[in-house]
Amino acid sequence: MGRWGGSAALLVAAGVMLGSDPGVGSVVGALVMIVLAFLLSPLLFPSSPGDAAGRKRGREERLPVVYWRPGCHHCLKLRLGLLLTGRRVVWVDISSDPDALARVRSVNGGDATVPTVFSRGTVRTAPTVRWVREQLDAR
Repeated sequence: MGRWGGSAALLVAAGVMLGSDPGVGSVVGALVMIVLAFLLSPLLFPSSPGDAAGRKRGREERLPVVYWRPGCHHCLKLRLGLLLTGRRVVWVDISSDPDALARVRSVNGGDATVPTVFSRGTVRTAPTVRWVREQLDAR
């Protein structure tokens, strides 16, 4: 479907909803779809640097490396929690990099559970926003 596929589908659905019934319910539904389209778009989740480049950048900039996958609501919650506080981390998409997927599986008993965060020699699966912020504060 591509990086913009889900967002594009939501925007088309919002347009169809507004075109077929311009009532209050349709407007609210269309607005919800537009917000979801943004939240799932590459604008909020830019392209991944890949596992090797992400690990290198994390080391050089002393940033946590967050392994994620499109469509993961826990990843979205973490991204929004960090975005609202202006915090930066390195985001690596496991769906586009087999090495990243293998790294996540190696620490999660073979499962591809995300978000998985590597920071300062530790790893956490599905950490809280607070824990990631603490890792950033300790750099």
